[in-house]
Amino acid sequence: MTHKWIYRPITPEQEGTSRTLAQDLGISLILGRLLAQRGIKTTIEARKFFRPQLPDLHDPFLMKDMDVAVERLNKAMGKKERILIYGDYDVDGTTAVSLVYKFVQQFYSNIDYYVPDRYEEGYGVSRQGVDYAAQTGVKLIIVLDCGIKAVEEIAYAKEQGIDFIICDHHVPDGEMPAAVAILNAKRPDNTYPYTHLSGCGVGFKFMQAFAISNGIEFHHLIPLLDLVAVSVASDIVPIMGENRILAFHGLKQLNSNPSVGMKAIIDVCGLADKELTVGDIVFKIGPRINASGRIQNGKEAVDLLIEKDYSIAKEKADRINQYNETRKDLDKSMTEEANKIVAALEGLEHRRSIVLYNEEWHKGVIGIVASRLTEVYYRPAVVLTRTGEMATGSARSVAGFDVYKAVEHCRDLLINFGGHTYAAGLSMKKENVEAFGKMFEEYVVGHILPEQTNPTINIDSEIDFRDISRKFFTDLKKFNPFGPENLKPVFCTHHVYDYGTSKVVGREQEHIKLELVDNKSNNVMNGIAFGQSAHVRYIKTKRSFDICYTIEENSHKRGEAQLLIEDIKPIE
Repeated sequence: MTHKWIYRPITPEQEGTSRTLAQDLGISLILGRLLAQRGIKTTIEARKFFRPQLPDLHDPFLMKDMDVAVERLNKAMGKKERILIYGDYDVDGTTAVSLVYKFVQQFYSNIDYYVPDRYEEGYGVSRQGVDYAAQTGVKLIIVLDCGIKAVEEIAYAKEQGIDFIICDHHVPDGEMPAAVAILNAKRPDNTYPYTHLSGCGVGFKFMQAFAISNGIEFHHLIPLLDLVAVSVASDIVPIMGENRILAFHGLKQLNSNPSVGMKAIIDVCGLADKELTVGDIVFKIGPRINASGRIQNGKEAVDLLIEKDYSIAKEKADRINQYNETRKDLDKSMTEEANKIVAALEGLEHRRSIVLYNEEWHKGVIGIVASRLTEVYYRPAVVLTRTGEMATGSARSVAGFDVYKAVEHCRDLLINFGGHTYAAGLSMKKENVEAFGKMFEEYVVGHILPEQTNPTINIDSEIDFRDISRKFFTDLKKFNPFGPENLKPVFCTHHVYDYGTSKVVGREQEHIKLELVDNKSNNVMNGIAFGQSAHVRYIKTKRSFDICYTIEENSHKRGEAQLLIEDIKPIE
C-alpha cells in the first residue's frame, strides 16, 4: 500500500515559540518545534509537560454533581447500606470497577461488584444486574464506564429503592437518567476543566473527592494509578492535560510497584524485566484483560485485578492468557472471512464505508475485526452479528472521521447505541441491517473528506542523522508517555543509503534489518522495517531513498537509538 506523506506545518508564531523553548530548556530546536506543535507556549508549560506533577491534578469537586456523589456515598457507609460497584466488561470498565472497589473496601466491608455478561446482558446497565442488586439488598449502585444512557434501567432500579451514582465518559443522549449524581465531563452543563478522562479516570476522581471529604491523604490513592494508566492507554483517550499526569505516574507505579494482579499479568506477558510503556499496555496487557470479557466474563478480570495473593493471581492470569489465545484464533479466522466478503462486494472502490453482518460471528471479537477492516480498506467499518433476535455490533473509524455521529444519524433504525469519535457499539432489529448499511453509507459519503479515505503518514519533522545525538534521544524520551494528541513523533530523512550490511530477516524473510547513512553526516543508524522486504533489492543497489520513522530504544543495547521505519520511498 502506498502512503501519502503529509508534512506537519509550523506557523511563524510556533517557530518563534520553538526557539524560545529550545533556548530556555537547553534542547534541540527540533524538539522545541514538537512542543510548539502540541500547543505548549511557555517554558512553565513545557516543564510541566516534561515533569507531570500529581499536585497539578484538578480539584475533583469542580466536576458537576461531585459533592452530591460524595455525600451519597458517605451516607450509604454511615447507614451501613449495601453498595454495588458495577462496570463495563472491557479494560476501562474492569479497571474502573477494580479501582473503586479496592479503595472503598479499605474502609467499608458491605460492598460487592458486578460486571454484566456480554452475551446474556449486553453492554451497560441491565435489568438482570438491577435484579441481582435488589436480591442482595443493595441500596446504592456506583456504575462506571457506562450508565449515561440507562434511562429505563435506572428508573426500574429507583422503583426498587436503589440509587445510582453514574461515573461515565461517553457522550450523553438528550435525556439523562434519574441518578442521584452523574459524573461525566461530557454532559451539556459540564463544569469540569478537562473533558477527556477515561471511565476509570472518572472513578479515580470520585475516589479522590471521597478521600478529601474524609481526611484521607492523597498518597493512599497512588497505588491505584497503575489501573488508571492501563485504562488511559487501552481506551485511546488523549494523553495530554490531566490524562498525561495520570498516565505518567500510573506507568511509574506499574514499573515500580504494580498491584499483585497487575504483576501477574505483566509476568504472563513476558514483560517482567522490561520498562513498561504505553505500547506494552496497548498491545499486551490491555488485550489480555479485554479477553476475559470477550471470551468468558469480564468479572474474571476484576477478580484478578483485586487479588492479593500472587499464586492465586498467577493462576487467574494464566487462565485469562488462555482466553487471549482463543481470542487471537477467532480474530484471525473471522478477519479472513470478512476480507473475503469485502473483496467480493460489487463496486467496492466506490464505497466509502463497510457494513458486514454474519449471524455466526463471535460477538466478543467483532470490534477487533472492524478495526482490522479500517486498517486494510481505510474506511469506517461496522461489523454485526446475531444476538437473540437482534443484530449487535461495533463500529470503528479512520483518523479524523467521527463514527459516533455517523451511527447517531441512523438512530431511528437502532435499538441502542453509544461510544466515542472512533469507536461505537450498536444494536438493531435484524431486518434493519440492510437499511442501516444504506443510511450509514449515505452519511459517510456526505461527511468524509477525500484525504481520510487514503492511507497517510503525518511527518512531524525533517531531520538529518547528525541531529540524532545521544542528548537528542535522551530529551526525546521526556515526551513519554505517547498517545493521542501526543503521538510518537514521526521523522523523515531524505537521501539515505545502505551502509552495506542491510539484510532481510524474519521467519518469512519479510522484514529488513538496516544499517544506513545519509549524505550529511558519518552517523551509521540501525533500523528495522517490518513487512517491507519488497524494498530490499532496490536498497542493495546503493541508490538513495527517503525514509520516515520513529526513534526507539534498541532492545539489545540499552540507551542506544534505533529507527523503526514506517515507510520507504525509492528515489527514481
